[in-house]
Amino acid sequence: MGQLNIKDEALIADAKALAELLGTSTTDAIRRAVNDRLARERVGRDEEKRLRFERIMAIAKEASQLFPPGTSSDHSDLYDEDGLPR
Repeated sequence: MGQLNIKDEALIADAKALAELLGTSTTDAIRRAVNDRLARERVGRDEEKRLRFERIMAIAKEASQLFPPGTSSDHSDLYDEDGLPR
């Protein structure tokens, strides 16, 4: 990929402080921090997708109660064997 050139002095100082606390290189400290944040973001987004799916399914369940019993989406009686309207 290439190099990452960070010009933010405060960020550089924080990365060095993190590296010292972790007992590792600055590069490794940044790698860990980015990987940790990336993992948290992915989990959060997966959870968001799951909750959205559950809400959609709840709406579908409610909506299905609005149709009379025996109602179907089968409209084959309206079309011939070639799929054309009768």
